[in-house]
Amino acid sequence: MAAALAIPPDEEHAVVRIDGREVRLTNLPKIFWAELGLTKRDLLQYYLDVSGVLLPHLKNRAMVMKRYPHGAAGEFFFMKRAPSPRPEWVETCRIEHHSGNIIDFPMVQDRASLLWVINLGCIDLNQWYATCDDVDRPDYLHFDLDPGAGAGFERVRETALVVKAALDELKMPSLVKTTGSKGLHVYVPIVRGPVQKEVWTFAKALAQTLAAQHPALITAEYRVAKRPHGRVLVDYNQNAWGRTLASIYSVRPRPEATVSTPVTWDEVANGVRIEDFTISNVPARVAETGDLWKPLLQKRGRVDLADLLRH
Repeated sequence: MAAALAIPPDEEHAVVRIDGREVRLTNLPKIFWAELGLTKRDLLQYYLDVSGVLLPHLKNRAMVMKRYPHGAAGEFFFMKRAPSPRPEWVETCRIEHHSGNIIDFPMVQDRASLLWVINLGCIDLNQWYATCDDVDRPDYLHFDLDPGAGAGFERVRETALVVKAALDELKMPSLVKTTGSKGLHVYVPIVRGPVQKEVWTFAKALAQTLAAQHPALITAEYRVAKRPHGRVLVDYNQNAWGRTLASIYSVRPRPEATVSTPVTWDEVANGVRIEDFTISNVPARVAETGDLWKPLLQKRGRVDLADLLRH
């Protein structure tokens, strides 16, 4: 069991042997959340504790690293290219960008590479939407429900239920999680086939339709300055090629150390809150519920978006 392994509690640096590999962990007592007294060690232990449900969602996907060397309240920077030197067992995914630039992204394939990435100061995990064998054909589409100025989280929950109803009508089963930041993520598992641009086009059309049907609640206006006050953005643009969202079970750099957590649609209807799920209680929730997002990993039940696009 993944949780059986503990990060050494009293050492500043440690070499952890895990699944036959050695991972060097550094600056373990470093404070990452000052108000909570949570350290880098606590962050590493959290990811180790949820690794059993997290890793299947990351496997074979390029990882964009968002590094917080000074903790959650400090400055961060994005890093795509896997740093060198690195352990020889860290697998990479080579992706050619439109500029012609070729980047070797790291992949989080196992517990050792997960700890290695988190040790670099990554608080949340941001993986590619498609697996490395065909990086232009994602196996899910999603909507990032983002409250604008004047819109509380109750409006996000209301929007999520509107999005779910629309997807239900299209016979598209959907999964929902808190973003851990301000909103909710709604995902639909799809049969791999359409390229990222086609997935984006479908998501845009649905978002714009919903905005037209619910103008007092929803906007699809991507430009912040033009968004109407008090609306929730159904953000389809996150489906664009090369974009990433915080993964399932990602800790977020918020003061409460909140976690992007799978929830049930009943929990959304009953008033779930972002603050309900933190680094402190999510491992226990996972132990009780298992992975509510297992359908995103299964072959059965996926939507044939190519067929919908033809019609």
